[in-house]
Amino acid sequence: MPDAVLFDCDGTLVDSETLSAEVFCELLGGLGHAAEPAEILLAFRGRQLAKCLADLESRFGALPSDFGDLFRARTAEVYRARLCEMAGAAELLRAMSHPVCVASNAPRAKIELCLEAAGLARFFHGRIFSAYEVGAWKPDPGLFLHAAEAMGAAPARCLVVEDSEPGVAAALAAGMRVVALLHEEAPGWVPAGVPTIRALPELRALL
Repeated sequence: MPDAVLFDCDGTLVDSETLSAEVFCELLGGLGHAAEPAEILLAFRGRQLAKCLADLESRFGALPSDFGDLFRARTAEVYRARLCEMAGAAELLRAMSHPVCVASNAPRAKIELCLEAAGLARFFHGRIFSAYEVGAWKPDPGLFLHAAEAMGAAPARCLVVEDSEPGVAAALAAGMRVVALLHEEAPGWVPAGVPTIRALPELRALL
């Protein structure tokens, strides 16, 4: 039994990544660039925003200096209007007796907005950890190690729930057990030996 369960946020607890991909395409379209949400989602899932913007500039050329700020402002509007929990998230969290936290590559303000909009904030008061505050972004293990220390749990006694390649890599580098929440069939990035689930309620059987 783990001493603590560390959840990623985007794409793991809340269905924000599909909305973010739509906003990327909306803003790019306004600049005359064509992109498909599915393509953006596949390329950017779990990645730091700065790296996503650098990737877009390598494909489309220089973006406006305020593109990142526009993206954050527009996604905040969309999240407040449309964001939902990942299927079964609240059901799972209500049933869990394990200490839980969120450890995300996103800024704290975004994490809190997403959890509030999806109705999950009540499960994580005082237990939110942002890469921006730690200075370490997945796949660097620093964020997970910081969260484990704050939770009073040894890394080997932690279970991480992630939906992205950088997140799974960070958990393994931290010496933690990890479960991958899959959004597509048999993605090639899941390392051998890492258990997978297709929906959050399935985690209860692993706990």
